[in-house]
Amino acid sequence: MKVLVTGGTGTAGRFIVEALLAAGHAVAVTGRTRPEDNFFSKPVDFMSGDLEPANASPALFEGMSGFVHAAFHHVPGRFRGGEGDDPATFRRLNVDGSLALFAAAKQAGVGRAVFLSSRAVYGTQPPGAVLSEETGPHPDTLYGEVKLAVERGIAAMAGVNFLPVSLRVTGIYGPAGPGRQHKWAGLFAEYESGKQIAPRVGTEVHGDDMAEAVRLMLEGDATAIRAAGSLFNVSDLLLDRHDLLAEYARLTGSGQPLPARADASAYNAMDCARLKALGWAPRGALDLGGLV
Repeated sequence: MKVLVTGGTGTAGRFIVEALLAAGHAVAVTGRTRPEDNFFSKPVDFMSGDLEPANASPALFEGMSGFVHAAFHHVPGRFRGGEGDDPATFRRLNVDGSLALFAAAKQAGVGRAVFLSSRAVYGTQPPGAVLSEETGPHPDTLYGEVKLAVERGIAAMAGVNFLPVSLRVTGIYGPAGPGRQHKWAGLFAEYESGKQIAPRVGTEVHGDDMAEAVRLMLEGDATAIRAAGSLFNVSDLLLDRHDLLAEYARLTGSGQPLPARADASAYNAMDCARLKALGWAPRGALDLGGLV
């Protein structure tokens, strides 16, 4: 299978590209700038591309049988609040541009397509409620609204020969690409410096496990996926910073005091039974390999 991955050099995209390469697939990535030759473990094709709706063309998908859309226009370093002072452009590129790409992929005859959505589509929920794909979405940010709009738009494109799915992904962690820092590098540095760390709990998934969910959507039995639905939660751990830093301290020998545990009673954990029923098996434990 040859797969086009938008946003392939991003935090999520790099994990996806590497998983597809390891599985023996040919990969092409799009972006404004060609990645350095050693950015991926194996050669990939590169095509210049962006999220301008007018630039989405079936020609981009020539020879492709799979499509993964991980690109997202946002203010650097921010997803929630990533619209900055230009919400109109944020919505146009991320909704209209994304839907134009999926429509072009379908027109080109691509059979499988995956959209990287977010738990942000759930937004405000009752305290402590567990989030399943049946939970009604109530996005409370423009980021969540945009992701939900794309989910609904691509679901309407589904057909006998086109299977688009959305993965509602939570916080992705794991080793960063060459020359980049992983998501907790700043937190670990603050901890080592003795700075007081605020308590926090959140849902996390290792990038490799997220990428395996993507691969499952591209390779798995189409009938089983259709029967399960077009939406899949992708989460693994409900992680407290106390436990994260305790593991970091164990691995590094750091003796700095740990933050207090957060109150997790009101947090909305994610139910991933739908994805696991298709064979997805995340690691189920914190893995700091390559991060310390």
